[in-house]
Order: sequence, then C-alpha cells, then structure tokens
Amino acid sequence: MDPSLAPRRNEHGQPIGEAVAGWEGARIPTRVPLTGEVVRLEPVTEAHAEPLHDSLCGPGNAALWTYRPLPMPADLAGLRTMVAAAAADPVTVTFALVPVDGAGAGKARGLATLMRVDASQGSVEVGGILYARSLQRTRAATEAMVLLMRHVFDDLGYRRYEWKCDSLNEPSRRAAARLGFRYEGRFRQAMVYQGRNRDTDWFSITDAEWRRLAPAYDAWLDAANFDADGRQRSSLSALTAAALA
Repeated sequence: MDPSLAPRRNEHGQPIGEAVAGWEGARIPTRVPLTGEVVRLEPVTEAHAEPLHDSLCGPGNAALWTYRPLPMPADLAGLRTMVAAAAADPVTVTFALVPVDGAGAGKARGLATLMRVDASQGSVEVGGILYARSLQRTRAATEAMVLLMRHVFDDLGYRRYEWKCDSLNEPSRRAAARLGFRYEGRFRQAMVYQGRNRDTDWFSITDAEWRRLAPAYDAWLDAANFDADGRQRSSLSALTAAALA
C-alpha cells in the first residue's frame, strides 16, 4: 500500500480518521429563495397550493404519489393542508419549484425539502422531491437540484448531502446516480408508509465530491449543451461519472 494512503494512527497505534481542521458545524437552512437561470426555488407558502394542485393532483397523477408518505390529496383542501404543514414545520425547509420560462412559467410545478438537518455534524438530506410531469426531464428539474446542492455546500457549509428513497423506486435511484450521488447501502424494513414496507436505499455526496461535480453540472446546464430542439449534447451521467473517476 502507498504509505500516503494508510490511515492515520493515534498514540495507541489505532487507525483514526483524517483531521477536520477548524470544524465548528454548518448553518441551519432558512426559508430563503434560490434563483437559477431556468428555475426559482421559493419557500413554500399557501399561495403555491393551487398551482401545485393543478399540476400534481389532476386525473392520471396518482402515480406521482406512489412513493410519497401519503397518497395524492383528494382535493385542493387536502393539498392546502399539506402545504400549510410544510410551511410551518420548524425543522425542515420545503421549496416550491417554479420554472421561469416555458410551459407553466411562474407557477409552482414541484416540491423539494431539506430535512434531517444535523448542522453540528454537517449532514442534511434532500427529500420529498415531487415533480409535475411538465417539469420532469427538463433543465429546470436538474437546475433545481443543483441550486439546492450549491446552497447546502457553498452557502451553509455542509460536509454531507444525503438522498434516500424506497429501494423499489427505480426512477429515484436513477436520478441519484445521474447526479453523481454514491450508493451507500440498503436499510431493510426502515419504515412503513401507505400501509407498505419500505426498504430504504441511501446515497450521498460529500463536500469534496461536490467540488468535483460542480463544474460538471455547470457544463450540462450551459445553454451551449443543448441544440436548437433542446436535445442535450452531453449527458449529465457521462459528465458526473467523468468528474468522479
């Protein structure tokens, strides 16, 4: 083994982790807007309830809610109750995802939450991600995730960013891999929701990986990466894989 790769040892000869110089913890997320080129993340309020209901709760949208803690609300009143609870939650920050151009511009078309915040250890999870069909597979959808990462790592000083999902939620697993999250393992029988068992798959990005991934995100989001018909020239999967190689 290369001696430079060997773990550090303490005075007792035991292997120990590398030093984290000057660590004093990260900052707790607050309800601040985050603005990109094609999407804006707004702290969710009751004003977002109606457009969210229109885009997420219409006929044929129940499948969007399969892996959510609760099924699709039956009506606007149910969605308002959900939004009000998210807006009032003292330990999470939920954002409404609002595209700034294209179909549905200026109206909330999705949700994402910063949750399980452990500022003292520098760990936070992004969860509760829910995209309307009009938002899926768009630049805005990807930029929303990048804006959250940049906020967490660059603005708030976190060391670890987590992504968790039902092990059977293959679209979520693929999304995590595409963004460059590292798979960490499966927690069996982690929870019960909607009357079903959930085995939870864990993924993460560290601050060191973020510094390598950020240029890949910027390259993919650049308008030059898309042709006149909006087709990507380089895939994000290829760019993130190269960044972490």
